[in-house]
Amino acid sequence: MFNLPRLLLHSVAMAGNTGAPLLLRLVAASVSVAEKAGTIVRDVFNSGELGVVEKGGKNDLQTQADRSAQECIVQSLSRQFPKVTIIGEEEPTDEVVDESHLETGLSEEVLKAVCPQDLQAVKDEDVVVWVDPLDGTKEYTEGFLDHVTVLIGVAVNGKAVAGVINQPYYNYKAGPGATLGRTMWGIVGLGAFGVERLVPPADKRIVTTTRSHSNKLVTESIEAMQPDEVLRVGGAGHKVLLVIEGKAHAYVFATPGCKKWDTCAPEAILHALGGKLTDIHGNALQYHRDVKHPNTGGVLATYSDHDWYLGRMPESVKAAVKP
Repeated sequence: MFNLPRLLLHSVAMAGNTGAPLLLRLVAASVSVAEKAGTIVRDVFNSGELGVVEKGGKNDLQTQADRSAQECIVQSLSRQFPKVTIIGEEEPTDEVVDESHLETGLSEEVLKAVCPQDLQAVKDEDVVVWVDPLDGTKEYTEGFLDHVTVLIGVAVNGKAVAGVINQPYYNYKAGPGATLGRTMWGIVGLGAFGVERLVPPADKRIVTTTRSHSNKLVTESIEAMQPDEVLRVGGAGHKVLLVIEGKAHAYVFATPGCKKWDTCAPEAILHALGGKLTDIHGNALQYHRDVKHPNTGGVLATYSDHDWYLGRMPESVKAAVKP
């Protein structure tokens, strides 16, 4: 009975938008779901019970927020779009679904948008949704909360075409009473909303890269770019946002650490704004349902001068980091 009003509202919304293309409905649902997941991330942190476990070592952690946010996203979207493939970072569990984690709303802002012509006839079987319920988990456990994002990326026929990013702790340094969090979304061919493209400083070169997964290859590739400043931060979503908002000229990660759920949503939003994300060889990333999850060729994201950064990548690094 508790969820009945929300479900009724959802039914009305769906009935009133049956003519909207699948892609718009999926992005509209993802915006609402990402905001719900962001709330879950904050609630878990506020509880003080993070439930941290190591998945693959001290730099590969999982918390209760990861688990609960993924349940929210995957279960909410799969119930609304049962024929769409959804791939999440965390392993599914046999636990009973917490109905309070489900979200059935649709973003009216998205539904009012005009879907690009080439995406209007997208079918369920063409789509794969890549979910990182909490990008920047290590930073989350250490209190670097502005590094944390919730990522929902939508790929069509293997190409990242739409993305939703929620920053649960955006504005958290503004002090008591500040409104926390923001959600941005984008569709290639339409644009991005909720985030503003800003130009980085013209008098210096700023590169962002990993905070906790560095190695010799990463160091060599960064040095080759001859940066004036290096921002070592957590979360692929956060690093791409630094590029979008003009705080960095490029995101350089010359090692196979990132996964498809880390890059699908940020790539789509960056491309929707006119930027570019590839591996360090310049190859487009693939997001088919059967593709290997690691981005074995590394990641390079820029808003401009992408070829310059590709050209500066050492041949020894490219030889070691195979696509």
